[in-house]
Amino acid sequence: MKTVSLTLSVIGLAVATSAFATEKPVLNVYTYDSFASKYGPASQLEANFEKVCHCDLRFLPFDNGVTMLNRVRLEGKKTKADVVVGIDNFTQAEAEKSGLFATNELTLQDTALPITWQSHTFYPYDYSEYAFIYNKEKLANPPKSLKELFERQDLRIIYQDPRTSTVGRGLLVWANQVLASEGEMSKWWENLAKHTVTVGKGWSETYGAYLKGEADMVLSYTTSPLYHQWYENDNKNVAAIFEEGHLMQVELAAILKSSQQKPLAQQFLRFLHEPESQKIIAKSNIMKPVIAGEIDPLLTSLPKIKVLDTQQPNSDLIRQWLSDWQKAVSK
Repeated sequence: MKTVSLTLSVIGLAVATSAFATEKPVLNVYTYDSFASKYGPASQLEANFEKVCHCDLRFLPFDNGVTMLNRVRLEGKKTKADVVVGIDNFTQAEAEKSGLFATNELTLQDTALPITWQSHTFYPYDYSEYAFIYNKEKLANPPKSLKELFERQDLRIIYQDPRTSTVGRGLLVWANQVLASEGEMSKWWENLAKHTVTVGKGWSETYGAYLKGEADMVLSYTTSPLYHQWYENDNKNVAAIFEEGHLMQVELAAILKSSQQKPLAQQFLRFLHEPESQKIIAKSNIMKPVIAGEIDPLLTSLPKIKVLDTQQPNSDLIRQWLSDWQKAVSK
């Protein structure tokens, strides 16, 4: 009996050891809902990365980028995230101030970004410029400036909440950069509120509401019309080009200091810059690639626009702007 028991114990130990040895490491990636949605790039990226990493890549989505960042800050060192995908250059200062993100050893070469990227903590993976989208068959006289859009009471507008959405945060910065010299921002926001249909939590729901005909214009990107061209053979939805210029959003990935999978996390960030990954991101996220080289001919056919200075405001200024916006729209 003792011999049989010992043999079974040895077998059990061998099986357990073998199972432990073959267990795949897990890489948890926090992101926003449209990135991980049925039509977003996450599922294709996951399949491709798992072929080379021999790991289990898990995307954990949140309503939007700001909500995701807030969750990471709330969880602190106990966060489940190894990587976040979806911080941008206008939430970067807040993320940096948290002290939760690690510097990486990655270098950027031959980028297609129109600016020189300096950070060794936040890694760009796509970019585009904010714009208001409209149906040219329904709106014959679109506004020619951001100022006109804020003033025109005949336009039904939808945009995203700057407290929860990186896109809405972009409008906050854009408006303050362009309109602050034209008078008090509270008056501008009050004026816009009079013809705003809704301020949504995130991009997905607001763009969906626009497509249902609930508004004449919706805040999105200069690249958004490409979705309709690529997947619907439809040229009706276009971006309004504003004479003051447009603000550029750069979307970023970053590694958490608390991650126990840093080499794997760095491999994932490098993977985001591979040509096939960039094509997936551009075609699914409907944004511009950050690496040089042609991804799709339609990307080069986008209208030439004036791009405003993308210098990020500090977190204290953002908080003040958010407070001013909230007071104005709640009147």
